[in-house]
Amino acid sequence: MKICIYGAGAIGGFIGARLASLGAHEVSAVARGDTLLALQARGFNLQDAQGRVLVDATPVRAVADPAELGPQDLVVVAVKGPAMGAVAANIAPLLGPHTIVLPAMNGVPWWFLQGLPGVGDLGKAPLESVDPGGRIAAAIALSHVVGCVVHASTFTVVPGVVGHKMGQGLIIGEAFGEVSPRVEAVAEVLRSAGFDVTASPHLRQDLWYKLWGNLTMNPVSALTGANIEQIHADPLLLGFCSAAMREAQAIGERIGCPINQTPEDRHQVTAKLGAFKTSMLQDVEAGRALELDAIVTAVREIGLRVGVATPTIDGLLGLSRVFARQRGLYPLAN
Repeated sequence: MKICIYGAGAIGGFIGARLASLGAHEVSAVARGDTLLALQARGFNLQDAQGRVLVDATPVRAVADPAELGPQDLVVVAVKGPAMGAVAANIAPLLGPHTIVLPAMNGVPWWFLQGLPGVGDLGKAPLESVDPGGRIAAAIALSHVVGCVVHASTFTVVPGVVGHKMGQGLIIGEAFGEVSPRVEAVAEVLRSAGFDVTASPHLRQDLWYKLWGNLTMNPVSALTGANIEQIHADPLLLGFCSAAMREAQAIGERIGCPINQTPEDRHQVTAKLGAFKTSMLQDVEAGRALELDAIVTAVREIGLRVGVATPTIDGLLGLSRVFARQRGLYPLAN
């Protein structure tokens, strides 16, 4: 299989290193800056949280321009939400008639409402928060997309070297719910690389469930500088998170993504992570743009479309984006 990793940061490098180390596939990468130079010089490198080498200097063809690679069988898109517009503008050379695009990203993806049962015309307009003007949807047809939910914690050690803390779960599935032959084929490739893969018939529900936790823990940790354990230690803050989660849960009911738990149930699951830094807090500390739109703004936008009030989410979004703008981590125009 010809596989391209588009965005070889923490998640893309994790998946790419595992796949490339098999030696069974033609694995390439589209990257930029120091990551591109590192991949060209040393290939994929993967460590565990203690710095022990898991994958060492696995060769990969790394390029800045996708046109150098041509059509692929599988394109794993693993960029931050703010970079997705640039990916859409450049991905065309990688797409053949049967290319699968697997977005391994946080939050609400650009295609989430497209054809979603129960929302009718509400799903025809693009989600402006994550796909302004529908440019991503126009560049990547839904027929190419196999959805993906990542349950793994990774981090960039230095450009081209990824550290793996915990988890190796991937949930994949068709947007419209079936477990198709192509989903099974991708699942088998990923399983052979050591991932715990679930081929899901309800992928959008799986996406919404993961988002349900990230919606609060990510921006609250960014605002406070606190890890998961510290957030959970304050009952007032945890109550605020629960209120936002109940609003998102009500939205999920309207769009066919019900969650059969209470926020308190989910807090118990999250608490098991211990003193864990969210990806958004890591981005603040590294001075990287924050993924507020895919994780928070999109939830608010969907709530407006289906008539669910979100006063707590609104407050969280306002606080988070002012915080991020003051640090140059979120655009002034949004």
